[in-house]
Amino acid sequence: MSQSQTSTSAGRRMTMGKALNAGLRRALEADPKVVLAGEDIGKLGGVFRITEGLQKDFGEDRVIDSPLAESGIVGTAVGMAMRGYRPVVEIQFDGFVYPAYNQIVAQVAKMHHRSRGLVPMPMVIRIPFGGGIGAVEHHSESPEAYFAHTAGLKVVSCSNASDAYWMIQQAIALDDPVIFLEPKRRYHEKGEVDEDATPAPLHRARVVREGTEATLLAYGPMVKTCLDAAEAAAEEGRALEVIDLRSVSPLDMQTVATSVQKTGRVVTVHEAPVNLGLGAELAARITEQCFYSLEAPVLRVGGFDTPYPPARLEDHYLPDLDRVLDAVDRSLSY
Repeated sequence: MSQSQTSTSAGRRMTMGKALNAGLRRALEADPKVVLAGEDIGKLGGVFRITEGLQKDFGEDRVIDSPLAESGIVGTAVGMAMRGYRPVVEIQFDGFVYPAYNQIVAQVAKMHHRSRGLVPMPMVIRIPFGGGIGAVEHHSESPEAYFAHTAGLKVVSCSNASDAYWMIQQAIALDDPVIFLEPKRRYHEKGEVDEDATPAPLHRARVVREGTEATLLAYGPMVKTCLDAAEAAAEEGRALEVIDLRSVSPLDMQTVATSVQKTGRVVTVHEAPVNLGLGAELAARITEQCFYSLEAPVLRVGGFDTPYPPARLEDHYLPDLDRVLDAVDRSLSY
């Protein structure tokens, strides 16, 4: 069972993709105002089959195959949200979101504030993100910093099947717009999902491995990488703490600060380029809030400051266990 929930009943194992499907199904059943839209999400079930079977069971009016136009998908969803619906739109791949960036930044993020709180914007934008699947250009990017920097948006990312199931439902239930980032390379990884559990708050980080010597901060696809790194470090007698941030914006700094005060050393890890990535914001906040607890500078591990490379080079580009452990060694050397 995920540590993000509590329950006395046993769950069932499913992949992250199936967990997202089950979460969307439960949201559709719970509220007739929930509507899904996106390219090929209906009859095909989406390129990753996340919405498979939903159009058959809920009809074409609630699971809508949209035109191939991201700006139109998001723009239409804005109108639906203003009319009382709860649209959940899928951007087929991370690199396809940019045609809709104007709608997201200029309309989705601002409507609630522009209307002085009179017009909520209850919509979710699902984005499969990150690399590791050997895809072509514009299919493996990590655009989270663009959205985390945009006031008015909430940005979250699941890292396991249990969180996928619960977080998508929590995001849909919010009256605020949510960018929901799904690590596509983890879609087929299985985990325990308890559908009767009580989930943790959507924006609360979670300590997924206890440790005392250094803290690894990650989200989405890099959580597993950090857990693997911590397991390897344990074989050498080092106890690393791993935190799954879960929410990119807002950040749960209380959980982060508690860990930093215990370990005194921090390494941030994400797939996106290091320059102006989330690791930079974390480093700044940790330095401001935990300066006297730090035994070393906050170190960052991320993608290189280049456009995402061709598939044959992505294993070199993406942070791996060795790069994480190298940063840990450098931190411990101070």
